[in-house]
Amino acid sequence: MIRHIVMWKFRPGTEAEQEQFLNGLRGLQGVIPQLLRSEVAKNVGTDNYDAVLVSDFASLEDLAVYKADPRHQAVSALCKSIRVDRVAVDYEF
Repeated sequence: MIRHIVMWKFRPGTEAEQEQFLNGLRGLQGVIPQLLRSEVAKNVGTDNYDAVLVSDFASLEDLAVYKADPRHQAVSALCKSIRVDRVAVDYEF
């Protein structure tokens, strides 16, 4: 199993787009078969990243299929237009 964790910092003034993006990510659960589980959350603290995605896949190949899926690509394009930073890690568990 692969756990894929991504965190983002967003540009100020993009709150509406942030909600659209995070809801778009949530909407991929149960739609893209390779995405076994996902959790999307906004940071409640300060001076950290603004949001996080924690998602699980059976394999790195399934993660690659998810990333290439047009539905994920559409959500990702919105994120790219509003983020100032992104970090990610993938690990086996």
